[in-house]
Amino acid sequence: MTSSATPKPPRHLLTLDDWTADEIEQVLALARDLKRKAKFGERPPLLAGKMLAQVYDKPSLRTRVSFEAAMARLGGSSTFMTSKEAGLLGRESLPDVAAVLGRMVDAIVIRTFSQQLIEDVAAYAACPVINGLSDERHPCQALADLLTIREACGTLDGVRLVFVGDGNNVARSLAVASGKVGVAMTLCAPDGFSFDDTFAKGLKKTVPQLNITLTKDLKAAIKNADIIYTDVWASMGQESESSARKQAFAAYQITEQIMAAAPQSCRFLHCLPAHRGDEVTDGVMDGPQSLVYEQAENRMHLAKGLLVTLIG
Repeated sequence: MTSSATPKPPRHLLTLDDWTADEIEQVLALARDLKRKAKFGERPPLLAGKMLAQVYDKPSLRTRVSFEAAMARLGGSSTFMTSKEAGLLGRESLPDVAAVLGRMVDAIVIRTFSQQLIEDVAAYAACPVINGLSDERHPCQALADLLTIREACGTLDGVRLVFVGDGNNVARSLAVASGKVGVAMTLCAPDGFSFDDTFAKGLKKTVPQLNITLTKDLKAAIKNADIIYTDVWASMGQESESSARKQAFAAYQITEQIMAAAPQSCRFLHCLPAHRGDEVTDGVMDGPQSLVYEQAENRMHLAKGLLVTLIG
């Protein structure tokens, strides 16, 4: 006898808007456990027989390698292609590409410019779709950041996180994630570079309990910070704005003096790639308060926890 039960719809990670605090904590706990096991040489085959497809428009180091390493170290496999190679840029209809990929692999990671493209693929794919980065959101980075913050501070609840930079994809995902788990976030940016009104209004509805401060006063923002976090001043696709952004953010460089003005226990994060000498000095990047390489490594451990949660 065959079952007529309707298949359970796949769980996607397109943004963190529809992820609960419990779901986020589950992924973080699993990532921590798998990281601990890896330190003892344990590689449980939790993804044996599973296949991941990665489809990218944007170049990548951390996102691509983190997912490939996660699959390999847990017994799975992965394949990589550009959006053009996959046919997403017009060779085939998007529904056809998404439906076929969704039948051949167990999960899809997409790294592209358009958030809508990722959501459209998710609408037609019968497997989980993961946002590896879009111009609007970067949920995998935000989750790895939470993992790093918990390791550094021992908790997430009440941690004071100061993000110095524009209201970009990383800042947006961090704001949502922070609100879900009790992190008190400050976005420090010059006039005209904070969250746009549409996102800010939506954020209040998505995470009504969010404790967030928007300011342009860097010295006041970092006075009681547990974590200072910055990012490049011009993201991929904003190269034409680079000169104007350098001028606007010139007073927002994270220097040794800025770190010294924060509490001694404060730690520094950067999602990388970093433009040393622009948003941050070498002394901070390589200094004793920096956790940037631990943060980058945690992208892999987070990918493991996320993949096991979605397809394990």
